[in-house]
Amino acid sequence: MTTQIPLDRPRRHTTLHTATPKGAALCRRIARRQLTCWGLNSTHADPFHSALLIVAELATNAVLHGRVPGRGFELHLSLTTTARRGTTLRIEISDPRGDSPPVLPTAPTPHAQSGRGLFLISALSDRWGTIPRHPNAKTVWAELDLTDADSTPDAT
Repeated sequence: MTTQIPLDRPRRHTTLHTATPKGAALCRRIARRQLTCWGLNSTHADPFHSALLIVAELATNAVLHGRVPGRGFELHLSLTTTARRGTTLRIEISDPRGDSPPVLPTAPTPHAQSGRGLFLISALSDRWGTIPRHPNAKTVWAELDLTDADSTPDAT
């Protein structure tokens, strides 16, 4: 069963960031603050922490793999409620490198120093994917369904 979070006003937040490590750090802090303002840290602790890891990974990927000199990346967070899915948190990171969409790679070797990010996103989210953006840009998105079990401390 999914939780119906009353959305008396639109729950959307968008920010632009520089494609630098400092921009990625700021993106993570803003996401934490916004999700906390929406109360997810107290009502849906597991998705809250999963969302922070997803934002961190997507922001890092935007800086490392989606960077174009002189252009930044965008963070978009939204909460929506539908009859079918209940309340869903959607995380989007858009960057200017549409020529290199992310693909879930084969499993990294135990000693590999990179290549685990998309596995992490796939494991933590209910759905994820990419959307091309005009001109030659992309959005990588992940969705988390907020369920009643998330808000119960004794849930297994």
